[in-house]
Amino acid sequence: MDTWFLYLIRCRGGSLYTGITTDIKRRFEEHLNGGRKGSKYLRGKGPLELVIKRKIGTKSLALKVEHTVKQMTKTEKEMFISGKINMRHIKQQLKQKQTKGD
Repeated sequence: MDTWFLYLIRCRGGSLYTGITTDIKRRFEEHLNGGRKGSKYLRGKGPLELVIKRKIGTKSLALKVEHTVKQMTKTEKEMFISGKINMRHIKQQLKQKQTKGD
C-alpha cells in the first residue's frame, strides 16, 4: 500500500494550489515542467514553490484531507503553512464534518 502526501504550492501572485500524491518530488517536477501531467491551473503561474508537504497515509484519508484544506480560506491555509494550524486541527475538522453528515 502506498503512502499518500498532501502538498501546497505557492504560485506567482501568492495563490496556493493544493494536491495529493504518493511521490512529492515527481509530482512537483510534473507541475514545474508544465506538460500534460502537470496541473492546468499551474501552467503559466510560475515560479512555483513547494511550501508544505505532509504525510497523510491512505488515499481515502488523503482525499478527505485535501478536500478539507481546499475548503479553507487563504488566511487559514497561510496559518497551516506557518504552523499555526496543524494536521491535528485539520483532522478534527474532518471528524466534525463526518459527524454532521457532510
